Amino acid sequence: MARIQKGDHVAFEHLVERHLRPIHAYAFRLSRSRNDADDLAQETFLKVWQRAETWQPGPVRVTTWLHRITHNTFVDAWRRRDTAESLDDDADVVTDTGEDEQGEDRALLINKALNTLPLNQRTAVALSLINGFSTEETAHVMGMTPHAVESLIARARRALRQRAQQERSKEISAA
Repeated sequence: MARIQKGDHVAFEHLVERHLRPIHAYAFRLSRSRNDADDLAQETFLKVWQRAETWQPGPVRVTTWLHRITHNTFVDAWRRRDTAESLDDDADVVTDTGEDEQGEDRALLINKALNTLPLNQRTAVALSLINGFSTEETAHVMGMTPHAVESLIARARRALRQRAQQERSKEISAA
């Protein structure tokens, strides 16, 4: 980041190469749209370049800072919307994970389940359980307390368990 703050384009390219995929995946989980995730990721890295001087080394990792920028960019875009509809209609599209067909099927099921959660729960799950952020890092990205994040994750887990039970019941009754 120190090199980027000095205008080093090569360092910026390395940062983008290293973090683009996780930032895009996070943006997709927020927006539920490949097109919007593309836009959010691009806008995130544009902001990083334009505001590199705001980065300060300390207890927050670069990846946490990038996710915070992505989160704020999404929230800003969401607030500009006139309705609470999804940002796009391709919510069932799964980003290319490079996995085999079975892995892609699983990713599709996970994304469908996550899409049923309220935004704040989906965000907490994406950061904490999928991206591996600590509770404190997730709280920092979301601008809330660690206790509030733990509560969101607990509610999300309950909701996902209920959804899984409903799906199993449907499968049993269909058989």
